[in-house]
Amino acid sequence: MSKPIRIGTRDSELALWQAHTVQKKLQDLGYKTEIVAVKSQGDLLLDKPLYELGITGIFTKTLDIAMINGQVDIAVHSMKDVPTALPQGIIQAAVLERANPYDILVYKEHLDFLTSTGTIATGSLRRNAEWLHKYPNHQVVNLRGNVNTRLQKLEENNWNGAVFAAAGLERINVMPKDHIALDWMIPAPAQGAMVVVAMANDNYTIDALSQLNHIETEICTHIERQFLKTLEGGCTAPIGAYANYNANDDTIEFKGVLLSIDGKERLFLDKKIPVSEWKKFGFHSAQELLNNGGRELMEKIKTQLKKE
Repeated sequence: MSKPIRIGTRDSELALWQAHTVQKKLQDLGYKTEIVAVKSQGDLLLDKPLYELGITGIFTKTLDIAMINGQVDIAVHSMKDVPTALPQGIIQAAVLERANPYDILVYKEHLDFLTSTGTIATGSLRRNAEWLHKYPNHQVVNLRGNVNTRLQKLEENNWNGAVFAAAGLERINVMPKDHIALDWMIPAPAQGAMVVVAMANDNYTIDALSQLNHIETEICTHIERQFLKTLEGGCTAPIGAYANYNANDDTIEFKGVLLSIDGKERLFLDKKIPVSEWKKFGFHSAQELLNNGGRELMEKIKTQLKKE
């Protein structure tokens, strides 16, 4: 059987890059493929922060529907955009090797503002809170759109800088000269990783995609997303999580953070385990945070978001 595998994707430059990357990997294995670009609601509504749109996985919903309706066979996503609970009938079929997981600051002219007052742009609740925790004298403004749109908006406004995921700018080769790594900022769960989802009953496609799976990235992103799911984050709380596999001693180091929306409160943990204990590591880490003030903080966040 050699039916073409139809790859669904959003039509932004980054999403298409991701889809073409998966297409090439499948074609190198001898599979026929076809790219199908679909416009998502998240791309169309650029004037509201993600957490105000009321949908976790707003960038994935349109493709989920296209898969369920039989228009496409698989969808390629930035894994950090994918809800921790997939729709019924859709499964995670492959996680590709992770790229740079960290955030960066793209700045204009100079970095003097870091020691005084400044204005930073981001549409992410997590980045907003983490930035304000470190720089409480700064102002954070909303910035939405695809990577190219956000870079253009930064040029057009009098902000000092904007926060981006390093992987997105690196993948489509638009990294500006003036940027610095924010290695103090805990990334979004699964940031830098790409995931491919398929229909659970499509054995041919699942078998093809299993050959693309990178096990270390799969394990680390599982831990991060389990941490997020247990904290009930979705897109509605400032939550960061990063797990890193160390081959030298076969361990996983995990850093997790939960912040208040204004960044004033910050709950952080840093743990290390043997890789053999990975399956419930994200859950246990989240429980530890919940039991040490996280439960109360999550309630505060939910109450505040309802008011907004």
